[in-house]
Parts: sequence; structure tokens; C-alpha cells
Amino acid sequence: MNRIDFKFNELKEKKEKALITFITAGDPDIDTTVSLVLEMEKAGADIIELGIPYSDPVADGEVIQESSQRALKNGIKIKDIMKAVEDIRKESSIPLIYLVYYNCIFKYGIDKFIKECNEVGIDGLIIPDLPLEERGEIIDLAYENNIYIIPMVAPTSEERIKNILKDGRGFVYCVSINGVTGTRDKISTDLNSYINLIKEYSVIPKAIGFGVSNAEMAKNFSKYAEGVIVGSAIIKRIASSCNKEETIRRVVSFVKELKEAVRE
Repeated sequence: MNRIDFKFNELKEKKEKALITFITAGDPDIDTTVSLVLEMEKAGADIIELGIPYSDPVADGEVIQESSQRALKNGIKIKDIMKAVEDIRKESSIPLIYLVYYNCIFKYGIDKFIKECNEVGIDGLIIPDLPLEERGEIIDLAYENNIYIIPMVAPTSEERIKNILKDGRGFVYCVSINGVTGTRDKISTDLNSYINLIKEYSVIPKAIGFGVSNAEMAKNFSKYAEGVIVGSAIIKRIASSCNKEETIRRVVSFVKELKEAVRE
């Protein structure tokens, strides 16, 4: 069984919802990334997504795009991120997921990338730009290495939801809005109808992301699914901090707020 399964089973027994947090690996630097993962876990994060920086992240809004640019400007490479995950695994068994664009995997070498993910301890991959028609090879290879491909669905996916969810494992990443990542003051999507539609095609846990900007929104979203995903709001706190200590302090404080909210 994958760590993602263990975590959702554990939370189900506790009658808790999952808090899934996102940061861009290498922003502001790779040492801070390692520290943030470990400290977010202590603060209550249940699963952590690490974004692999990419020059053209089509699913991401300005906040995460800028974090990718900062990491790339620092010269961050996939091999550096793999090493960081190795370091994290010396101290933590929290489920870790890469959010990675397909071109990054292709350039690195699909076989090499998947095998290294397995070796360092990655549990899942979210690949926003992976076409349905081309995912067969990578899904087979990933599952052979006990790495889950996390399916993403959006409110506009209605006619394709069944096919998108067909081979999905771990959880369904339910995009709450039409558009890119980023914090929002409110979400107009009818979440109840949307999640019920997804439930028709998949029994794995659902987690809602895109647009969650504060603890109140996290609490509201958690009523509809087994998990809530928060990214841009965390990245904003990283970007506006002056040093590593302030970065960790502000992120930890926010993650604690979010976890308390989804517990209620």
C-alpha cells in the first residue's frame, strides 16, 4: 500500500479531513524547502506537494509562476529536488507528491524519472499537462514503482471525467474553478453537484484545490471532500518573508490555522 492510502485511511479512522499543502521546490532555496516540509508536517499538514519548477506552467497563476521563476533563477535542477526528498525521508514518512509538467519528465527521461522517484521516496505525481491519450506508458511505469498518478478534474471536465478517473489512484484532485491556480475571495462553483458527479466515477478520496486562500475557505471546502489543497496562499507568505526564520514561522502559523479549520 502507498503512503497516500495509509494517510487517508488513518484520517478516516480519526474522522478528520486531509490538509494537503503545496510549495515550489527550491523557492527560496532548497535547504528552506526541506525545512518547510518537515515543519509543515509538525504543524499539521497531512500530505505535501512539491512543485518542480518549470518555465511555462500552464495550470499555475502568477503567484506560483513567480515562485518557479525564482527557483529556476537559483539554478534548481530535478536532481537537486530528488536529493532534497532523500534528505526529507531521513526524518519523515509524510506522503510526498511531485506536481510536475510532462515536458520536465520527458526531458529528464521517463524511465529515469520514475525510478528515481521510487528510490528517493515519492508517493505520487500530479501532471497537469499529461494528455489522456499519452498517459498509458507513464501510468504503467509509475504503478510498477508504487507511485500513484493523481488524476485532476475540473468543472469543465464533465464529459471526460469517467476517462480521466479510470486509472487514478491516491485521491482525485478536484479543481474548484475554471482557470489557473491562485487565491480567490470566493468560489462560484456548485461544489456539491460537482463532487457528487465525481463520486459517480471514483471511490478514491477527493481533495479540492485552486483558490483556497484562508482557513475559513478551507473549512467550507472540507465539508464536500476528504481533503483540501492549499498552495498559492502559502507561496505568498514565502515570497513576502525576509529570511528563512520568518518564512518558516509564517508558513507554520498558517498551516496550523488551516489544520484547525479542517478538523472542525
